[in-house]
Amino acid sequence: CNSPHRRRRPPPPPPPPPRHPTLERTRKQNVEKQLLRGLKYVHTANVYHRDLKPKNILANADCKLKICDFGLARPAFHDSGPTTVFWTDYVATRWYRAPELCGSFFTKYTPAIDIWSIGCIFAEIISGRPLFPGKNVVHQLEIITDLLGTPTPEQVAKVRNEKARRFLSNMRVKPKIAFAQRFPNAAPASLAILEKLLMFDPDDRPTAEQALADPYFAGLADPAREPVAEIISRSDYAFESKKLSPEEVRSLLYREILEYHPQAKREFEGGET
Repeated sequence: CNSPHRRRRPPPPPPPPPRHPTLERTRKQNVEKQLLRGLKYVHTANVYHRDLKPKNILANADCKLKICDFGLARPAFHDSGPTTVFWTDYVATRWYRAPELCGSFFTKYTPAIDIWSIGCIFAEIISGRPLFPGKNVVHQLEIITDLLGTPTPEQVAKVRNEKARRFLSNMRVKPKIAFAQRFPNAAPASLAILEKLLMFDPDDRPTAEQALADPYFAGLADPAREPVAEIISRSDYAFESKKLSPEEVRSLLYREILEYHPQAKREFEGGET
């Protein structure tokens, strides 16, 4: 129809402006700085989170972060060493699990297990997808070594678990892949800190405080001014060593439920007096 009264379609909206690369890079740095800042606070209390992953990082509209879900977190008491139960390998979602946890390499772990998880999260921020999506523990170690290369004989010798040591010794030799090749669009400075966080040997990884002092965070972080926590005392965790009867467990559970029902709690406490 050629009618002059025909309504014309409105023009399409203009495309959104391209995201400024500097702004994006600064935002990523700020997120990563906050993660390390929070982890430094946790570690100065001698607490290991043991399950750091994107799902356990809360963020608001202003990109302010909080580390959550401390259900697997445990304190480290250096005076008498950790117990077997404390250091169970059932920690951390596999994709973010440090290699020493995948292979039960050691009988005692360090805060470096959390540093590895932070490195995996950093890599996911850079690429937009998980770095080591292993299907099982063996596959997890395979894809870790696909990137980092086969551990050196010196690193293998430090592994106390004989079965894990044999597995690593029999692994085919793999060269290390350059991080710039794996993340071609990432800034060199971000890859430099990422490579430090993802060292195969936990002794080679920096602490959270050392990572904050990396040149990558120059102008964003001052490690000397970051908050620190008081060290957790053994008395705070005395309840973990107490043996409870089934009746005591039920009573404690019931009292916990009452905390969410003030009226019922008042009635219950009134009935006890």
